[in-house]
Amino acid sequence: MFFLKAIYCRVYQMSFRLALPLLPYRELEIVPSCAQLEQVFQKEKPRSVLIVTDKGIVANGLLAPVEEALTKSALPYVVYDKTQPNPTVSNVEQALTLYHENQCGAIIAVGGGSAMDCAKGVGARVAYPNKTLADMGGVLRVRRKLPTLIAIPTTAGTGSETTLAAVITDSVTRHKYAIMSFPLIPRYAVLDAAFTYTLPPHLTAATGMDALTHAVEAYIGRSTTRETRRLALSAVKLVFENLKTAYADGRNHQARENMLHAAYQAGLAFSQSYVGYIHAVAHSLGGRYGTPHGLANAVIMPYVLDAYGKSADTKLHQLGVAAGVCAAEDSPEEGARKFIAAIRQYNADMNIPDKLPGIQKEDIPLLAKQAEKEANPLYPVPKLMTAQELETFYRQVADESVAGGQPQI
Repeated sequence: MFFLKAIYCRVYQMSFRLALPLLPYRELEIVPSCAQLEQVFQKEKPRSVLIVTDKGIVANGLLAPVEEALTKSALPYVVYDKTQPNPTVSNVEQALTLYHENQCGAIIAVGGGSAMDCAKGVGARVAYPNKTLADMGGVLRVRRKLPTLIAIPTTAGTGSETTLAAVITDSVTRHKYAIMSFPLIPRYAVLDAAFTYTLPPHLTAATGMDALTHAVEAYIGRSTTRETRRLALSAVKLVFENLKTAYADGRNHQARENMLHAAYQAGLAFSQSYVGYIHAVAHSLGGRYGTPHGLANAVIMPYVLDAYGKSADTKLHQLGVAAGVCAAEDSPEEGARKFIAAIRQYNADMNIPDKLPGIQKEDIPLLAKQAEKEANPLYPVPKLMTAQELETFYRQVADESVAGGQPQI
C-alpha cells in the first residue's frame, strides 16, 4: 500500500518541479530602513494601516520607527498586539475586525514569523470575506490579490517575509495547518538589523537555527533549482559564520545583518523548493503543545537528517563544506556525519536542548499522522516515510522526565 502512495507522492512532486518555472513566484522589494517607508506609502496610497505585532515588540519600543514613518506620512493606523507565538484563528479574526473598523488598506507585520503569519491570514480573509481560514488551508487556494503587505522581521530566522506560506493554529482542535498561495508573499520587506538588537540570546539561537533548517531542507529535497541551491548554500555559510556571534553579542551589527540576509535567502530557497519532515514534525508539536517553532526545528533536525541516511549524504556533505565543518575530500557519508555533528554542537554551544518537554506518549500516533499528512505528497523529501516511521522522531526528542520524576515516554 505504501509503495503505491510513494509512487503518487513522487509523481505529485515531479509535477510541481516541472511546473516551477511557470509558477508566479516573485521576489519582494527590499526596504533598507523604516525611514524609507514614506516612499512606499506614497506609492501604495493606503487610507489607513493595520499593524500586526505582539506585546513583546510593543514593550521593547520597536514600533517607534514604524509609527514615526506613518506619522510623517499623515497616515492613521491601528495596532493589533495580541498575536500569540503560534498564531491562532482567533488572532486573525480579531485583527481582521480592527482592519475593517478602521477602513485599512494596508497591513504592516512587525515581529517574527508569528506576526507575519497572522498578517497574511488577515490579508487572505480580506480577499475572501466569505471563506474561513480552514477553507483556504492547503496549496494554491488563495488566488485573489491581498491588501498591501509590508513585513518587518525582528528575528533572523523564519524567512516569513519572503514566503507564500502562513501557518495558523486552530485553538479548538490544536491542529496546525498551512496556507500556501502566491498572493501571500509580502510586497515589501524592511531588512534593518537594528530591529533585531533586543532579541534575547535564546531566541537569537532558536530563530537562527530555524533559518538553518529552511536552508538545509530546501537543499536536500528533490525539487531544487540552481538558484535555490545557491541561496541555500549561501544561507548555511552565513549562519555558521555569524549565528554564534549574534548569540554572544546581540548588538554586533554585522552579525545581525548577515543573519537577516541568511534568513531571507533561506526563505527564498524553501519558498520554491519546500521543506521536509523536520518542519512537519515541528508543526504538529507547535499545534498540540505550543512548542516554539524554531526551537522544535533545532532539536528535531539532527535526528531527521540522521534517519535520511544515504539518500541525503551527498547533499549534506556539500552543505558541510559550505559551512566549513568538513572537507571536499571527505566521503559523502563522512561529510554528512560531520555536518550533523556540527549542528548538534551548535545547538549545545547555544544552550539549545536535545530533548523537548511535554510530549505525551498517547499523543504520538496522532501527531505522526498529522505530520505525515502535511508532508506527503507535497514535501519532496530525500526519503519517504510512513506515519509509523515518523513516530520514532517524537520518541527520540521527548524529554522523559516530568515533575516528580515520573517517566513520560
